Amino acid sequence: MLSRNPEEPIISVEGITARFGEETILADVSFQVRRGERFAILGGSGCGKTVLLKHLVGLYRPYTGTVRVMGTNMTEVEEADLIELRKKMGVLFQSGALLGSLTLYENVALPLQAYTDLSPAAIEEIVRMKLALVNLEGYQNHLPEELSGGMKKRAGLARAMALDPEILFFDEPSGGLDPVTAAEMDNLIKGINTGMGTTMVIVTHDLPSIFGVASRVIMLDKGVRGIIAEGDPSTLRETSQDPRVVHFFNRQMAGRDQEER
Repeated sequence: MLSRNPEEPIISVEGITARFGEETILADVSFQVRRGERFAILGGSGCGKTVLLKHLVGLYRPYTGTVRVMGTNMTEVEEADLIELRKKMGVLFQSGALLGSLTLYENVALPLQAYTDLSPAAIEEIVRMKLALVNLEGYQNHLPEELSGGMKKRAGLARAMALDPEILFFDEPSGGLDPVTAAEMDNLIKGINTGMGTTMVIVTHDLPSIFGVASRVIMLDKGVRGIIAEGDPSTLRETSQDPRVVHFFNRQMAGRDQEER
C-alpha cells in the first residue's frame, strides 16, 4: 500500500548491494529522498548511477538490502503491485525512448490508454495539456524523427507526466543537448517541481545542471562502490576535503559552460 505520510521519506534505500554475476557495482548503499525535493545522483562514468536508478524504479532488484518507494518494499513487491506503484512514477530515459512509428500525441497517450478508463476526449485533453506544459503545443502530430534532440526529451517528459506521478526520474536529462537547450530543460525541471511539488530524482554528471537544479546530492565512486559525499552541491564544492569530491566539483566544466563564457 502506498504511503501518504508527508513526514516519511518518499524513497528510502537501506544497505543495498547491486551485483551482476561476480561483479559488484554497488555495495552497502543507503540514503533517503524527501518528498518534493530535487535530488541528484552524481559520479563519474561507471560508478553505478544508472544501475542505482534502475533499482529505484524496480527494473532491477538488489542482491542484498531494501529499496522502499512511497512505503512499498520494492525488494518484495509482487508484479501486480509494482505495476500500480509505477503509475505513481514517471521516467525520462536518456534517449527519450519515444516510439518512432507513433506521433507525439500517440506516445503521450499510451500510458493513459494502458492504465486508465478515460474517454478518448479526456485523454486528448490531458495529452494537449502535457505537451503544452513542456512547450510542445501544436506538435502533437509530429513523429519523433521530425524533432530536435531537446524536443524529443521534452516529449518524453510529457509522456512521463501523463499519469501525474508523484516522482519523476531523469537519466542524464541534459545529455547530448546544446547549452541553451540544456538550460531550458533545467528550467523546465525546476518549474515542474515548484509548480506541482513533484519529487525529482536526477542522474547526471553535468555541473551546470547540478548547481542549477539539485537541492541535494549523493556522489557515487567506482572505487568504493558507494557514496562518498552527500549534501548541498555548492557546500560540497566549497568545503569537502575529499580529493575525489574536490576534483569532481572543481573540474573544468566542459561543453555547456565553456560555450556560455
